[in-house]
Amino acid sequence: MATNAALTSQSNVVRPRLPVWVLNLLITVFVVSLYPLNGVLEKFMDPYYLRIVIFIGMNIILATSLNLFNGITGQFSLGHAGFMALGAYVTGSAMLRYNPEGMAGSFAQLGMLVAGGIVAALAGLVVGIPALRLRGDYLAIATLGFGEIIYTIINATDQIGKFEIGGASGLHGIPIRTNFFWTFAFAIVCVVCIWRLAYSTKGLAFRAVREDEIAAAAMGVDTTFYKVTAFVIGAFFAGVAGGLLATYDGNLAPESFRFSRSIEIVVMVVLGGSGSITGAILAAVVLTCAPELLRFFSDWRMVIYSLALIVTMLVRPEGLLGRREIWWRRRTLARVSG
Repeated sequence: MATNAALTSQSNVVRPRLPVWVLNLLITVFVVSLYPLNGVLEKFMDPYYLRIVIFIGMNIILATSLNLFNGITGQFSLGHAGFMALGAYVTGSAMLRYNPEGMAGSFAQLGMLVAGGIVAALAGLVVGIPALRLRGDYLAIATLGFGEIIYTIINATDQIGKFEIGGASGLHGIPIRTNFFWTFAFAIVCVVCIWRLAYSTKGLAFRAVREDEIAAAAMGVDTTFYKVTAFVIGAFFAGVAGGLLATYDGNLAPESFRFSRSIEIVVMVVLGGSGSITGAILAAVVLTCAPELLRFFSDWRMVIYSLALIVTMLVRPEGLLGRREIWWRRRTLARVSG
């Protein structure tokens, strides 16, 4: 029992073999290398397949950010699409009004994407402080209500001050600036942030809330603080993903951010394995590609897709990876045998 507890503790806190500054430098170099790769892909890759790859990047951001709250912290939110909508409309409306060219345009887009994420995070804070005192089904219903409120407000609002919203007809004519580089640069930042948070000493507090919230509170863990923190961070990255969608498609429709969109993101987290970051990434890839791979079945493709999900959850109810990461099983077994 003591050995198992020690292994669990070691697997939950990751100590890098390289200095942090070296890791940060390598990550920065990798992100920068995406820029020339973007040019190569746009030149040689079929636009249809490139579009799928870009949507994979957006779904990785959404699934990984929700996994921090639903999987690692063990709560249940159905409002992720609402945060995505906030980020999308903030970024889209701002880009419609301010769209400089050249390098200034790139900095403007970066600022507007971050602004969309901040607005979503603030909404997460406002909603989270009262709602996250709830648990289970009550929390799910509260977050679902938030998502529907956001949809209703967007659907009924044509303009806020000088910024156009578009109402039920949607927001159109948004400058298209997002590409492979922007999408996967933010995807890498999201994964690295969530990973470092989840597998640090602070991450143990999030997991304590998941395992037994009452016991965690008795041990001095501020459970409300950690739940709100996970909720706000997840909301921020959902807002960024919404901004990327707005500046990639150039058009936004309120119907794109309804309850069904939140369910799609939750399915990615559950299918990959609640608590597994690499599992969420794997599920995002699979669930983005699956409908496209089944397109040749025409009207039956969604039926087949749904049946495949049902069979997968019957065979692997804990998800594709459970709470493990892709490469950890072999390392853990090696420690046990040693």
